[in-house]
Amino acid sequence: MSVTGPSNNGEVPTVLVKDIQGSSLLCFLEQLISIDEKDYALLTPVDTPVSLFRLVDGADPELIEKISSSEPILSVADVVLQEHDLTLVRSAVTLTVTGELDEPDPEELEEEDQNDDDSETYELLVSFRVEDNEYGLYIPLDPFFVVAKLEGGQASLVEGEEFDQVQQLIEKELDEREI
Repeated sequence: MSVTGPSNNGEVPTVLVKDIQGSSLLCFLEQLISIDEKDYALLTPVDTPVSLFRLVDGADPELIEKISSSEPILSVADVVLQEHDLTLVRSAVTLTVTGELDEPDPEELEEEDQNDDDSETYELLVSFRVEDNEYGLYIPLDPFFVVAKLEGGQASLVEGEEFDQVQQLIEKELDEREI
């Protein structure tokens, strides 16, 4: 299953999850959940997840949901991140960044929360230009969770229709555990 268990020094176990393309993402194991005799894991990435946005003057940033790992935009992002001693990783599920990141200022986050209660919040990590377009890599400030199915010693990403089927069951199980 590629899970390294908790050690005596309090380290959180990690899981290497793979998607159907074979890309992998190293994650911390947050919760194990059994549904219909299948084991699922609620995970958070070890590295910092980032989202790519197209920046347009006078408009809200536009999330780019699907991007090929060989996209030229990501090559430019690589160079810009290297200037900050960071590395872009083309992982399963999401892009991630490795390296030392500055923690967001809690006061700034409170101000953003007061101004924008209904939408997800992101913090701009870097912005850059490719041809005539401007792009930004943003860090989601809300927790980024990944769901994986554990079987045969492997962890595989739960996505698409299967995710739609188990999402509510996982949420229900987690709600019951909090009581």
